Amino acid sequence: MSKAKKQKNANKHRALSAQQTIPYIAMHPDGICQLPGGLYTKTLEYEDINYAVASTEDQTAIISGWSACLNYFDSSLPFQLSFVNRRSRNANRYKVNIPAQEDDFNSIRGEYVEMLKGQIAKSNNGIERYKYITFGLPAEGVAEARPRLGRVEADVMGNLKRLGVQSRPLDGRDRLAVLHGQMHPGGREPFRFAWKDIPKTGMGTKDYIAPDSFDFRQSRTFRVGQMWGAASYLQIMASELSDKLLAEILELDAELTVTMHIQTVDQLKAIKTIKGKISDIGRMKAEEQKKAVRAGYDMEILPPDLITFSKDAAELLSDLQSRNERMFLLTFTVVNLAPTRQRLENDVFTVSGIAQKYNCALRRLDWQQEQGFVSSLALGYNGIEIQRGMTTSSTAIFIPFMTRELRMDGQALYYGMNALSNNVIMADRKKLKSANGMYLGSTGSGKSFAAKRELINVFLATNDRIIVVDPMGEYAPLVRRLGGQVIEIAPDSPHHISPMDLQMNINDEDSPLSMKADFLLSLCELIVGGKEGLQPIEKTVIDRCVRLVYREMALG
Repeated sequence: MSKAKKQKNANKHRALSAQQTIPYIAMHPDGICQLPGGLYTKTLEYEDINYAVASTEDQTAIISGWSACLNYFDSSLPFQLSFVNRRSRNANRYKVNIPAQEDDFNSIRGEYVEMLKGQIAKSNNGIERYKYITFGLPAEGVAEARPRLGRVEADVMGNLKRLGVQSRPLDGRDRLAVLHGQMHPGGREPFRFAWKDIPKTGMGTKDYIAPDSFDFRQSRTFRVGQMWGAASYLQIMASELSDKLLAEILELDAELTVTMHIQTVDQLKAIKTIKGKISDIGRMKAEEQKKAVRAGYDMEILPPDLITFSKDAAELLSDLQSRNERMFLLTFTVVNLAPTRQRLENDVFTVSGIAQKYNCALRRLDWQQEQGFVSSLALGYNGIEIQRGMTTSSTAIFIPFMTRELRMDGQALYYGMNALSNNVIMADRKKLKSANGMYLGSTGSGKSFAAKRELINVFLATNDRIIVVDPMGEYAPLVRRLGGQVIEIAPDSPHHISPMDLQMNINDEDSPLSMKADFLLSLCELIVGGKEGLQPIEKTVIDRCVRLVYREMALG
C-alpha cells in the first residue's frame, strides 16, 4: 500500500471533533451508558474503609471479602475499577467554619483560624479522591439491559456492604459530571447540565462534557485543553505483589487516574488452557532430556526457566481446580495530568519509581495515548489490548481501600491530621455514633493541650455549654480569659455544695424525692458505712428521715 493511501485511511478514522473522541453512543438519565459493540454499563461510587490501620487478621478478612466481590463477576460481565485523583476548584476547597463575630474574642478567633488555615494548606485537601466501579453486559437494547444491570447493581452493592463499604449508584447526570471532571483537569470549569436543556439547545450530552480540544499528535504525551497528559500501563513482572503498590500511587499529591479493566476468563476455558500449557512444558522437557542423552550428560539437568514455568503452571492449575480462584485478564493503566510538560514528566517519574520499588515497570503507551486516555474514563470502555493473566488472589492484592476520612461540614471541630492521607480531621461529635471522647497518652504527650484546643474550638465554633471539672486548677486561667465563671470548691472557699438541695421541677419519670433518698443513702454509706456498709435498720431510718425532711416540699 502506498504512503498516500495509508495517510488517507488514517485520516478516515481520525476523530474530527473532541466529541467524537469520547467513546460512548448514548447516556441515559438513569445512568445506563451505551458503548460501541452493544455493551451497556452502569457505575457505582464507593467509599473508603480503614484497611491500612487494621490488624493483620482484619486485613486478611478484608482481602478475602474483596476476593469474593471479584469472583462475583463472570466472563460475560467485564468491569472497570477507576481511582480518580482530581485537583479541586478553590470554591470546593475545605474552608474554616469559624466566622468573625461582634464580641471580645475576635483576637483569639483570628489566631485559631490562621492555625486552621495553615493546617489545611499543608494537607492534601487540594486533591479530591474518588473510587468507582463500572460494570457492563452485552444486550440488544437498553430495555433488555436495564433489568439485568439493576440485578447486578444490587448484588455488587450487597457484596460491598458486607465489607462495610458504603456505595451509591450514579445516575446519568452524575456520570456526566464524573466524565466532565476527568476531561477538564485542574478543576477550572464548573459542570453545568440539565436534561431539560437538551431539547432547548439541540446539543448532545457530549457537548456538555467535551473539553476545548484534544491533541494526540505526539507519541508519548497528549493535550486535553491546556493540560498535559501521559498514558502508561503497568508491566507486572513480580511473582508476588504487595498490597501497598496501589495505595502509594494514590497517595501522591498529583492529578492522575488509575484504571484497572478486568475481564473474567471462563473457568473451564482457563483450566483447559493451563492444561495445554503444562502439556507443552512436558513436551519441551522431553526434548531437553533427549538432547541431554545425545550430548552425554545427565538428563535430569533442565534449564532453570523450564523448571520454574513447570512449577508455576502446576500451582496455577491446582489453585483453579481446588481453591476458590478464578482467572482474570487485567489491564492496568495510569494517566497523569499536569499544567506543564516538566511537571508531567516529574509526576510520571515518581509513579515509575513506586512501580520499580515493587518489581514492576511503568511503560508509556507509545502512539496509543488516545486509546489510553479514553480507556481511563469511567465508562467501561477498554481500547488497550495489553492484558496480564491474574488469579483472584493476585488481583485482590490491588486492594482499593486505605483509610476512611473523617471530615464533616457545619459545626465540626478540628482534631488533627490523618497520618495516612494527610488530610485534616474535622468532626462533630454530636453526629457520631457516640459523642463521648477520651484522651489517652503518656506524661507530656500533649493530652491537656489537646483538651484545651478542643475547648477553644467548641467555644469559638458552637453555642454549646462547657462545664470543666478541674481538680488541679490548670483550666482556670483559660476559662477566665474566655469570660467563663470559675467556682472553687474547697474547705476554705466561699462556695459550698449542699447535698440536701432538692429540685422538684425535674422533668423525669422518677420521683425527685426517691432520687434524693437514693443519693443520700449512697452518700451516708460512703461517709459512715465503713467496710461493711450501712445496716438494714440504718438504711430504713435514713430513708424515713429523708421523707420527713422533704414532706412539706412534696405536699406543696
